[in-house]
Amino acid sequence: MGVWLLGADVLARGRFVVSPLAETMQSLIAFHRESPGPGRGAWLARHLPAYRALVSADPWTATLVRAAIRPRWLADFLVVPPAETGMTFEEELREVRRTPAAEAFADLAVATNGAAPPELDVPDLPERAARLLEWVWETAVRPEWPRLRRVFEADIVARTQRLSTGGWAAALGDMRTGMAWLGDGRLQINTLDNPPRTIHAGAQLMFIPTTAKYGCVGWQEHERYAVIYPCAGLLAEPAAAATPEALRRLLGPARAEILVRLDAPASTTQLVALTGRALGSVGDHLKVLLDARLIRRRRTGRSVLYYRTPLGDRLVRPH
Repeated sequence: MGVWLLGADVLARGRFVVSPLAETMQSLIAFHRESPGPGRGAWLARHLPAYRALVSADPWTATLVRAAIRPRWLADFLVVPPAETGMTFEEELREVRRTPAAEAFADLAVATNGAAPPELDVPDLPERAARLLEWVWETAVRPEWPRLRRVFEADIVARTQRLSTGGWAAALGDMRTGMAWLGDGRLQINTLDNPPRTIHAGAQLMFIPTTAKYGCVGWQEHERYAVIYPCAGLLAEPAAAATPEALRRLLGPARAEILVRLDAPASTTQLVALTGRALGSVGDHLKVLLDARLIRRRRTGRSVLYYRTPLGDRLVRPH
């Protein structure tokens, strides 16, 4: 099985991050395989015809995609983890463009088990790959990126909470199929028969939520390693569960509804959209719930996300 061997310092500095490039690459994979992640069927149906037209009109790009996206491997230069937290898509794409052409073609050779099509061995290979990712971003990802980013950030808050209360096993246990924290510095990333990979001291370890169906891993050898995983809360914004009448009488209908809605972490903006209440009103109710210690808040990226405390959970689910 595929196992990463992690030193204590690498694990201690591991972090969850949002990556627009990782999401764009997972979208390209969904187009190529015509297989969307959870809740993404309508999205794929909306954008797939344009992608099909693109690769039909450009056989070289179609060949690149077939070589780069393989059943058990992806070309490394397309899944390099971000160098810093909070990088924009353009900043991440710059790293793809800076890849030496010979290195990019070598990555394709590894992905194809030595059978990379020779027509891909061109000086502007990284630039042409970057233009394809740019097309996917502009066409299919950027229009909904603000919503996706909020969902990813909410997932990060939830997993960080699990990490603080249950350790890495709790935070990573359901991250992706075949992945498990084995203890003693061993992270199983899949069930493939690959030799263990040692992540050396000083390397960065990242966990990146995306709309992926299964997820993948990526790295820049000896420097950065990432597990790209399916975001648990990606489905369309859920309808709120029924608000218990006793809770409505205790807290008032507005605060009771907000507390119930925080079954998953949410920002003020999300709560405004979900409840239909004014921004100021939602903010006032959140302050009361915070003061009562029924919820907490945590900053992640550009957002502040609110989530229930154990006491808040007990009020919503008394039994």
